[in-house]
Amino acid sequence: MELIYVGHSGFVFRGRECSVIVDFYKDSDGGRGEGVVAREVIPAKESLYVLATHAHADHFNPSVLKWYRRRGGVRYVFSSDIQVDDREAPVSFLEKGGEWGDGVLRVKAFGSTDVGVSFLVEMEGERIFHAGDLNNWHWKDESTAEEARAANLAFLRELDVLSRQAGSVDVACFPVDPRLGADYALGARQFVDKVRPRVFVPMHFWGDYGKANAFQAYAEMRGCRFWALHRPGERVEIEGDELKYK
Repeated sequence: MELIYVGHSGFVFRGRECSVIVDFYKDSDGGRGEGVVAREVIPAKESLYVLATHAHADHFNPSVLKWYRRRGGVRYVFSSDIQVDDREAPVSFLEKGGEWGDGVLRVKAFGSTDVGVSFLVEMEGERIFHAGDLNNWHWKDESTAEEARAANLAFLRELDVLSRQAGSVDVACFPVDPRLGADYALGARQFVDKVRPRVFVPMHFWGDYGKANAFQAYAEMRGCRFWALHRPGERVEIEGDELKYK
């Protein structure tokens, strides 16, 4: 399976039979229409699944709903908080606990500590978790002690459900957001300790690649492979426990 970083929290997972794009809001070229999605993914012949975890503008761009009119074989799976006016668009909506599948792809919605959901995606024998805005949003440098405790407990409850129901996770895309301050990687550490994904991929780090990649040491100490990101559009091939950079 090939994994392409589009930018922010957007990724493409390319298999033998299909491609899956999650949380697209602008292409890898910054939105000029010449990035990897416009150049490679949309024109490709394989089936295309477009997933969006919630309606925040940095996770969902309504322009994706034009893609099914440009080519066949497009299917959308969105969180139920997303509003779609196009009644002809082939969209399925999921709330927490909901599932969707068609024999090629299977998607289960887990919780979030913000709006929307997170997704566990099964494709071609791989299990991929995309956290959306699931994180320990404790804002410790600004929150009261009580607010930080409440945020921590809410996040740990979601992690408990995920770890009990999801089983093994091959690839996890999870926020490492430097805006949270000194403990910006707390949620990522808790996630890795509880879920133990085979490969960890940072996201939602607002262009601060140094902060995102600083989490590599902890992830690898806990037995995860880590994909260190450096720019939108880069890609890696995942084969078993190997990351083959392109």
